[in-house]
Amino acid sequence: MTDRKSSAETLDAADVFTEMLRIQGETARQMMESFLPQADKSGPNEDALSQWRDAAENLQRLWVDFHAQQTPPEMPAAFLADPSQWFGLMQAWQQQMTDTSRQQQLWQEGVTLWEDILALYGMGPKGEKDAIPALPRSDRRFADAAWREQPVFALIHQTYLLLAERIRESVDTLEGLNDDQREQLRFATRSVLDAMSPANFPMMNPVVLERALETRGGNLVKGMERLAADLERGQLTHTDSSAFVLGENIACTPGKVVHETELYQLIQYSPTTEDVLEIPLVIFAPWINRFYILDLNRKKSFVRWAVEQGITVFIVSWRSADESLSHIEWDDYVRAQIETIDFVRKRLSVPAVHAIGYCVAGTTLAATLAILARRGEAEKVRSATFLTAQVDFERAGELKLFVDDAQLELIRQASQGGFLDGRYMAATFNLLRGSDLIWNYVVNHYLLGEDYPAFDLLHWNGDVTNLPAKWHMSYLQDLYRDNRLVTPDALSADGTPIDLTRIETPAYVQAGREDHIAPAESVFRILEHFSGPTRFVLAGSGHIAGVVNPPEARKYQHWTLDREPGSYEDFVASAKEHPGSWWEDWLVWLVVQSGAKVPAKGKRKPGGRGDKVISDAPGSYVTMR
Repeated sequence: MTDRKSSAETLDAADVFTEMLRIQGETARQMMESFLPQADKSGPNEDALSQWRDAAENLQRLWVDFHAQQTPPEMPAAFLADPSQWFGLMQAWQQQMTDTSRQQQLWQEGVTLWEDILALYGMGPKGEKDAIPALPRSDRRFADAAWREQPVFALIHQTYLLLAERIRESVDTLEGLNDDQREQLRFATRSVLDAMSPANFPMMNPVVLERALETRGGNLVKGMERLAADLERGQLTHTDSSAFVLGENIACTPGKVVHETELYQLIQYSPTTEDVLEIPLVIFAPWINRFYILDLNRKKSFVRWAVEQGITVFIVSWRSADESLSHIEWDDYVRAQIETIDFVRKRLSVPAVHAIGYCVAGTTLAATLAILARRGEAEKVRSATFLTAQVDFERAGELKLFVDDAQLELIRQASQGGFLDGRYMAATFNLLRGSDLIWNYVVNHYLLGEDYPAFDLLHWNGDVTNLPAKWHMSYLQDLYRDNRLVTPDALSADGTPIDLTRIETPAYVQAGREDHIAPAESVFRILEHFSGPTRFVLAGSGHIAGVVNPPEARKYQHWTLDREPGSYEDFVASAKEHPGSWWEDWLVWLVVQSGAKVPAKGKRKPGGRGDKVISDAPGSYVTMR
């Protein structure tokens, strides 16, 4: 083995990367022979050759057809920070890597890694070969045994993991960056490293190579067809959408559209119990996605479950924006919530409603409650439930990386016609979990050619909605960037100043422990700004699965604390863990706020005698693109 010190002294940081990549490329070039079955080495039969020729011709045809398009399809890119700023930060990192001691350390670690791995395969002086040896670093992208069965692929992915680890560490120690710049560089680095994983390259991925041999290249042809289709539609496909039909197997809880404006339709669901709680429940779903995340299917539907508990349930289905909604601002969503509350109170002749706000609709619900309190109308809402909703955006997580001046200008340019194409938001959210929501699907469906699963949650995730540009811009500037909602009277809506400290409505606040969109610590801060009684519950999982978790599923867990926590850290340290869903805990809390029950008759049964309704649920707005 070459003397490590002398080798390191002759190579700078760029040479280290180049040399390691050269070796990876050389070993990848040799892998096809090692994978060919012994029987084939005497010469493949004519059928096999014909299938390989057909696959190659199809790939060539698809590639030529794709590039022959006169107008390339528009593929919305996820918003990143100012590219020139990131380029400057990456230059700073490269300058740090010119440090001789760092070069030497990286080279020595690389050589040691290769020596240790080769020894595991009986190719060095340190030991005998194991059948499938355990390797120094693990990652679920390389969980398949094929990554460990042959030394070439073990060396490829272990070298990648070592380099990725050292690059991430260098970002943490890089001098001359403020906190925002460091977070931006961390995010950029993670995105680039996710993209450069050897799992994403056919000639470096042994699982893909095995599939190519099995299918005579058919998997790559299928993947190329899918890639071209996704580029044309401007969105990554995650699931088999043909398996889902609105009103049949998703968004299928029986009900009626009882009210409609240019911005939303209001759905009332049919009761399944003889008696119901007198105070009805109004759910404000986020308009960033379709409302039916809370009515996903018969087993996962929060709406159906709530109806079965004897609750009269209404839900708002927001219209996807187009040019006709270019005038819509945040005030319009606040007014819509107030109008909905008043409509339901009048329809059922009740003094108040329970309200749920999910994500951005929960943020808006907080503003609505503050406005009602300022107007002396707080009694219109008996209780409020906030699902993964933020009001204090100081620690709002990685989405804050998308609100600097350069990003906002990109958003303005993309918001043609007065609305933002929902595919941009989908791409941004996917980028927050690129390894899981982008590259995992690239490997499975572009490279391996696996069939798309019929997964309702992923179908909903891809059923994007457009956003009114005026609302979106003010939301990013006033809340995410400037955090003005928590400053009393800094913002107004519908002509009324907003002061969250005026809210005395009992509040149930749910957060997801692994939420990457609305971090749990950020959600918890609602408690610091409201003046009424609150109950904070932390759910296992994240922004979606932490909410959509029916008790029957017996999945995840939730934590509660039967006293006011002093801080989020205090809650985490003291809370009691319970198995399963938080839904039943919420129900107990809601019933305490509700009072009497009434017979489920009259307008409690939408569409009954004398009750004029607009259509059956799920309505028409949910189908608008």
